[in-house]
Amino acid sequence: MPHRPIGIFDSGIGGLTVLSAARRRLPAESFVYLGDTARVPYGTKGPETVLRYAVQAASFLVEQGVKMLVVACNTAASVALPELARRFRLPVVGVIEPGADQACRLTRSGTVGVIGTEGTVASRAYDRAILRRRPRARVLSVPCPLFVPLAEEGWGEHPVAEICAREYLAPLIEAKIDTLVLGCTHYPLLKPVLQRLVGPEVRLVDSAEATAEVMASMLAADDAEFAGDRRGDVVFHVTDLPERFRRVGRPFFGAELDQVETADLATVAGRYSARAGRGLR
Repeated sequence: MPHRPIGIFDSGIGGLTVLSAARRRLPAESFVYLGDTARVPYGTKGPETVLRYAVQAASFLVEQGVKMLVVACNTAASVALPELARRFRLPVVGVIEPGADQACRLTRSGTVGVIGTEGTVASRAYDRAILRRRPRARVLSVPCPLFVPLAEEGWGEHPVAEICAREYLAPLIEAKIDTLVLGCTHYPLLKPVLQRLVGPEVRLVDSAEATAEVMASMLAADDAEFAGDRRGDVVFHVTDLPERFRRVGRPFFGAELDQVETADLATVAGRYSARAGRGLR
């Protein structure tokens, strides 16, 4: 098992921030990344649709022989983690629990802000995860739907991004939060603007870094770490527009995206479903 790659999937490009953090934390590991670029964004879709997409993406990665599944999409993690853990005999890691855990450790006042897609905020997954750890915490969640296209356009520090952020963050600033959870993997590209608006005293939680730490801990606990002295490989798969993924994804990953291949999730999911003896939801 240790020599197998780690599988990471996202609705598109944002999960590359999780992959980048994981590579820094686990440099010897190899990774298979899947971006469902044909059906992005997940954040505006209903829970049943997101669950179906997540099962298809996970099925594809399982066929690649991965040893761990990482759900790098906050929306998918908010609705699909229990079902993925049930279907696949692999460790399954999401980005919400690590982010919530870090927020609870960082907050001083217990007043925590969460920003994310409409789907993530509507699921209240971060609210529940934080309140399980700190029942007396005050959690305020705000959807920020324009942040994803701004990040993908490369406008993370553009004046338009600041105008949008000022509107979105106004209720959180008024509530005097001391910790802000970036509940979407696109949002780290807006960190400078967000930090400037909330002020230096507010701590930003990037769930990508927290997730990488959880991945490392789980691999160590299962004795599944790759122990060799090497730099692991990365293979990228997308469901549409590989050239755009390569171009837009570079700032998210922090390096060139070399091996980008096209995946057919419906075919793979059908094969897995037939072997499992049951249909997808």
